[in-house]
Amino acid sequence: MKTTQAAAIQGNPLAPTRLAALATFCASGAILIPYALYLPGGLVWGASLVLSLRDSDPRFRLRMGVLLGCIAILAFAPIHTDTSDAHFVALSACFLAVILLPYLVLRVSDPGVVRYRLFPRRFRWLDLAYVGISIPLSWLAFEIYFGWANPEVPNNWFLPPVRDMEAIWRLFIGINGVGIWDELFFVNTVFAVLRSLFPYRVANLGQSIIYTAVLYDMAFTGIGPILVFVFALTQGAMFESTENLLYVIVVHLIVDAFLFSGIVAHHYPGFAPLPF
Repeated sequence: MKTTQAAAIQGNPLAPTRLAALATFCASGAILIPYALYLPGGLVWGASLVLSLRDSDPRFRLRMGVLLGCIAILAFAPIHTDTSDAHFVALSACFLAVILLPYLVLRVSDPGVVRYRLFPRRFRWLDLAYVGISIPLSWLAFEIYFGWANPEVPNNWFLPPVRDMEAIWRLFIGINGVGIWDELFFVNTVFAVLRSLFPYRVANLGQSIIYTAVLYDMAFTGIGPILVFVFALTQGAMFESTENLLYVIVVHLIVDAFLFSGIVAHHYPGFAPLPF
């Protein structure tokens, strides 16, 4: 997300106090969301808030404040893989809040920071190559993750002992719904806001840490955080290059297709809901 698309902040984006605000922001997300350690996490979150509010540029204060508000909401969100109606409603409310509130707040006083551009401005074969290579890489990643490194991880997603198509469809909807939300929040919101404040690599590192913290809390244990972190970095790179949501969402849905198939195959050996 180029800083020219929104009002650029004044001063050095790599100033020690601003980097400290970012570091404590990331640390608060890593402590509060997966571990629910509210005292140490709250202290780190508060440190980020104080550092942000002491910045001389009101745009820096507002943008970091919005992101810290999102961390506060997610810290208390029921992030797990339950597919009951009650959990769908509760989690959806939290997830909807952290993508709508930043957009609504910033579009009034700080327009151009968070945008929902679905389609690319120009066609590039390189982008299609990224989408295409995600298919074999996704297959390989889950072969390693579920088949060798952590074969117990699919149990983090519950399915009844006897095959139940309603439960399978609920899982399918939940996985893909969360997958789309991932890109709307982590890339289109967290990365976009951080990118308006910091250089690309710094912003991408920050969003990848928050991305990993949330998905680790949800289900991706074992070597999952490593795989998620690498994936988050590549998604941020794609968004930086193309400035649209289409490619990152398509790639995420490809990954989710292999995730869904791996989970179902683990619970119901021999049953293939998808043709791979």
